[in-house]
Amino acid sequence: MPAYRAVGLSLGAAVLLCNLTFNPVHAKPFMIVGLDEKVLWDDDGKPILSAPGKDQVLILDLANPENPKTVASLPLKNSVVGPPVNLDIDPTGSIALVADSVDVKDGDALKQVPDNKVYVIDLKANPPKLAATVTVGKQPSGLSISPDGKMALVANRGDNSVSVLSINGTDVKVTDTIALPDSVAHVAFTPDGKRALAVRFPAHKVSVLDIAGDKVTYNKVDLPTGQWPYNVAVTPNGKLALTADNGGAGSSDGSVDTTSVIDLEGSPPRIIDRVVVGDGPEGFAISPKGDLAVAAILRGSNMKNAYYHQKNGSLTVLKIDGKKVTKTQDIEVGGLPEAVVFTPDGKYLLAGNYLTQDFSILKVDGGKVSDTGKRFKVPGHPASARMGH
Repeated sequence: MPAYRAVGLSLGAAVLLCNLTFNPVHAKPFMIVGLDEKVLWDDDGKPILSAPGKDQVLILDLANPENPKTVASLPLKNSVVGPPVNLDIDPTGSIALVADSVDVKDGDALKQVPDNKVYVIDLKANPPKLAATVTVGKQPSGLSISPDGKMALVANRGDNSVSVLSINGTDVKVTDTIALPDSVAHVAFTPDGKRALAVRFPAHKVSVLDIAGDKVTYNKVDLPTGQWPYNVAVTPNGKLALTADNGGAGSSDGSVDTTSVIDLEGSPPRIIDRVVVGDGPEGFAISPKGDLAVAAILRGSNMKNAYYHQKNGSLTVLKIDGKKVTKTQDIEVGGLPEAVVFTPDGKYLLAGNYLTQDFSILKVDGGKVSDTGKRFKVPGHPASARMGH
């Protein structure tokens, strides 16, 4: 026991020291990471639940992507249940939003129940701190902040809706709720801020939302993706969007899955291709240059008794050339990779490995991605991550 206590003290001292020396002017870009200490799995892939109280949200300084530095650790709940994009940083690096999707409740037995909170983190504070808590829909999951930083959209998986938030510094308010026909896993803006795409997980569709000023409208344009779309990202030029079609209702199932390619220049937009990726894509990101996309592939890494189990997950690398998307690489990373993020200059890629409690650090050189072999340990299980600008 004393050894564990000493480690805990040194970690706490390190975080405290980082907090004391935090300087927001030099600590860019940020990466925000949500750690979930409530959920693991048995050998059959059945969840093993732990009581809440140990989750954290980390703020990391990625000025040197091969040596990230923790500048703050906030005792906020986070969940691996849902796509690993339940948090975001605004374009100015002033605030972050974190959705609290699922809680674990004590009763006769521990059980998972939907939550309904979004945390507002003040990144300009020294150190960063919780500024406000906003109540949204049931089981808020994938979310995004608009390109101008004035709006956020939150996908509420538990009540088939998207919450519209206005952002004015740390003053964040719910201004509207958009009803959709079924559960929404994630929602992402186009670069011009005039549209957003909402992935409807159980319907195997992506829906187009129109945005005019502070008004968001579901215009009934629904596109057929592959099975169980979990995540969506838009290219920086706004011409394409790509979905991560999970295939297994939120897990691996032993079969390959797809990325659906959406032509946003079409009127209306349409699906123009599907690209085969590995088994169970969840995390998904497009490079700042728009020439690469990466899907984090689960590969049954949390299901030891499954015939398709592999110890580690992987990253499927996709090349984007105009409107043609092709798979070019598959790179092994750690156990159960969830979030995947590019640095703002596009030169590095980080993948959060839930089971191995670390981030794989990969280098991007032109169209080629290579593993540096370096890992960044985090004090828990990284369920989600997002990069600042």
